[in-house]
Amino acid sequence: MSRQLKKTKPLIQVFCEGESEQAYTDFLKKQFEDVAVIKRPKAPGVFDEADDLFKKNVRYKNSAEVTDEIWFFFDVETKDIGKWNDRLVIINRLRKLRKNPNIRVRLLMTTGCMEYWLMLHYKMYAPPLQTVAEKERVIAEVTTKESTYSKGNQQATFRIAQNYPTAVKNAEKTMKNLLPDGLPGLEDSDVRNQWLCTMCKTFSSVYEAIRYLENLKNE
Repeated sequence: MSRQLKKTKPLIQVFCEGESEQAYTDFLKKQFEDVAVIKRPKAPGVFDEADDLFKKNVRYKNSAEVTDEIWFFFDVETKDIGKWNDRLVIINRLRKLRKNPNIRVRLLMTTGCMEYWLMLHYKMYAPPLQTVAEKERVIAEVTTKESTYSKGNQQATFRIAQNYPTAVKNAEKTMKNLLPDGLPGLEDSDVRNQWLCTMCKTFSSVYEAIRYLENLKNE
């Protein structure tokens, strides 16, 4: 009988906008370590930082051929609307670092602030999230659920993240609710993501990354 080769876990490089995203990434790394290898740089930074690392850092350059996915974990804000075209140039460049198949690039986006994604772990709602006051209200709400929470607090973030199945369901609803507003479709595409990054409606797409990891568990 021929011996079956053990399937290699996909390698996922995650670039986080801030400490809260880093803490949540560390939860995903631990929660899904049996099906994926999730890595992130120590310092926060998203598109420009990733582009720079894969161009100049030997470790990243050498890992490009075995990198299956690159994730950008960041907030969607009105101040960044004009950055989409430059970001898409970087996304396309990163995709081509690996051939047959290309590297998959996922955008883990949440409107306004990471804490809205955290609140979806408890309830479904879609408040406006563009002003400082609106974001501060959501951050305050998180502390009513987890009193020790602060940005980058890993232990508090891990406790919140345990409810991720609820967040996945709620976040999926936030996306479906945007279809009547003109969302081009639910499928992950550059056209859809441009709409999400420039219209600044309230949503979170983080659930798509978790669905992917869950599917790996079920294979």
